[in-house]
Amino acid sequence: MLSTTPTAARRRHRSLVHRLPAAVILLISFILSWSNNDGTTSLAVVSAAADATTQKKPSAGPQGVYNLNAKNFDSSLRDGKVWLVEFYAPWCGHCTRFASTYELVAHQLHLKQDQPGAKRKVNVAKVDGAAERALSSRFGVHGFPVFFLVDGWTVREFEGNRSQENLVKFAMTDYENTEPVPFLFGPFGPMGQLRSMLMRSGAWAIGRYEYLTEKKGMSPLVAMAVLCVGGLVVGLVSIIVVGLLFLPKAKQD
Repeated sequence: MLSTTPTAARRRHRSLVHRLPAAVILLISFILSWSNNDGTTSLAVVSAAADATTQKKPSAGPQGVYNLNAKNFDSSLRDGKVWLVEFYAPWCGHCTRFASTYELVAHQLHLKQDQPGAKRKVNVAKVDGAAERALSSRFGVHGFPVFFLVDGWTVREFEGNRSQENLVKFAMTDYENTEPVPFLFGPFGPMGQLRSMLMRSGAWAIGRYEYLTEKKGMSPLVAMAVLCVGGLVVGLVSIIVVGLLFLPKAKQD
């Protein structure tokens, strides 16, 4: 289990965020989120309504722990509730031993939603970080298990000792004592979107390489040449599109 305490680099990032105009950060994040989780290109804002009907809703286990993946992650977190999300790996012994306790956390937090006058409603979910590498990269996951509290675009990482009591307190009250991950470098900011896009691009390139060599019978050298040419074309198109977006307008008298 790797340490989850904030690094010195993260502290330096906070000072950088405050110097960047909010409009620039939002614009960059908006551009990078054009590529959605299933690899197709679409505008996240335009596809929001379609996601509600086309994407599968997260399934919950016997104790109510929701299973999230790249296809339903963003659409699920748009329900207006707070989400406690665990990134785990099937081969992780710490994750396996904590699974039953995490189910109790989900049961307790989900019961609180039904209490009269409940103002803070927290859903409990988990992500197979070993399988969903793009999501893991987006959240900067380097070890398992790790827990994040997601409230809109505000993300906090759990840094205490793993226990049912500590996680419930963190989700309900103690989160206020934890500083949020800076938006610029968080999973919903431009750097998080960029990490996810690079991971998906790498996985796509490996898949195309295997397809060209195994299904089409190309030699490894020819397959790599085809992918390089395709990458150059995509890169040039991207540069042109970004250039047009930021093209200065002529001043009119």
